[in-house]
Amino acid sequence: MNTIKLRKQLEQFFIEDIGERDVTTDTIFPAHTTGEIVFIAKSSGIFCGQTVIEHGFQLLEPSMDINMLIKDGEKVEIGQEIATVKGTIRNLLKGERVVLNLIQRMSGIATKTKECVDRLNSPYTKICDTRKTTPGLRMLEKYAVTVGGGYNHRYGLYDAVMIKDNHISFAGSIRNAVKTIKQSIGHMVKVEVEVETKAQMVEALEAGADVIMFDNRSPEEIKKWIKYIPETIITEASGGITLENVASYKDCGVDYISLGFLTHSVASLDISVKVNLS
Repeated sequence: MNTIKLRKQLEQFFIEDIGERDVTTDTIFPAHTTGEIVFIAKSSGIFCGQTVIEHGFQLLEPSMDINMLIKDGEKVEIGQEIATVKGTIRNLLKGERVVLNLIQRMSGIATKTKECVDRLNSPYTKICDTRKTTPGLRMLEKYAVTVGGGYNHRYGLYDAVMIKDNHISFAGSIRNAVKTIKQSIGHMVKVEVEVETKAQMVEALEAGADVIMFDNRSPEEIKKWIKYIPETIITEASGGITLENVASYKDCGVDYISLGFLTHSVASLDISVKVNLS
């Protein structure tokens, strides 16, 4: 994760939440009064967000004493302590909600990804994410996918070519779209084509696609079509794949299965922050 970008994002998140001041906290507590809080898991899952806790509180108070009890990727159980943070009460309370919101979401994504990886149980096919992320949180959400054992698809529109159905409709054909792309970009950028029929797959291969995505195809269909694809071509399955049916794609032969629900509709892991009085 890019920590420079993370710190800049955290700054904006704190500005959004704190504004000019925390009216409640700043009124009740003197500036130099210190205390300690503890992050506690209220549900079991995979933890993700160590750097958010560390950089978040240190942005507010560089001398904060942060003790991580769990590392990214480790399983947490209900009631387990994740981290303790010591510092001025004002900054502890100002930082807790922003940090908590982020690590709950990241941990939820990591937990769901791990569940999908385990359900698929494949030594060959990898689970990956999509661009269906929360605006502003893509770096954090995609990092959480990797913590859960998944892989990242393209980060945005800028780092890979992905020719989808609407591109094909506007361009007139897969062949036209790929030809135009190949004439304009360098050899370092891969070209992926989304296909829904065997004819589209053949057209994409003949046009020079580097990656073939089977869109909304059953495992049985993919097994029949994939035998015509050279081993040098990367394959991917997407669309209509859920946690309940992902295991059925285990032996279909694709390199990747991309799942939008890992980030767009995942439930956050329940974590709380309590004052540590011990």
